[in-house]
Amino acid sequence: MYGSAAPVEISRQLGVSAEIAKLERSFAAREIGPHQFSVAAHALWAGLTPEHVRAAFDGAPWLAGIRDVWQEIRQRGEYCAVVSLSPSFFVELLLEWGAHAAHGSVFPEVPFTRPVEAAGILTPEAKVMVADRLCEQFGVTRSDCVAYGDSGTDIHLFEAVSVSVAVNARPHLAARATHVYEGRDLREVYQLVAVARPGVDAS
Repeated sequence: MYGSAAPVEISRQLGVSAEIAKLERSFAAREIGPHQFSVAAHALWAGLTPEHVRAAFDGAPWLAGIRDVWQEIRQRGEYCAVVSLSPSFFVELLLEWGAHAAHGSVFPEVPFTRPVEAAGILTPEAKVMVADRLCEQFGVTRSDCVAYGDSGTDIHLFEAVSVSVAVNARPHLAARATHVYEGRDLREVYQLVAVARPGVDAS
């Protein structure tokens, strides 16, 4: 996503952009953790409906060429997965675009009738755990993987794999990446890395 994030797009649909921006700032400053953020976001989204979620997803500023890249990955016999701290009900919509797997923080079904459970909320460290499970599922190793990311929450994932690509990322993540990209087309990002053997592209 270019210049935005799932919580921002969801909140835009409900008219609580200012409130989520405050939470995003607190999270970025490490004043709150993933679970605190998720509980607060869940409260903000009390009136959320499936229609809001679909509108947020469809209207989000996605990078161009996502489906093209994932189709090419599939044609090469490789795997693509999305691992995100964003809500599962949003992240899992990317399966429609051709991802082999999509893992987000587990939220209750929309509309909400239950609270958020701490055990389901991903952390930056948990991204690596999810990636390891996917590697086992797909029969590959960390050395086969390329990680793409734009958030500080991707640092642990970047450190775990052999090749990483920072996409429109802040300097502290870009400094840890094998490749750095600024722009709006995932096809250009993908061309930065020539994957010679089957692997998992995780973002």
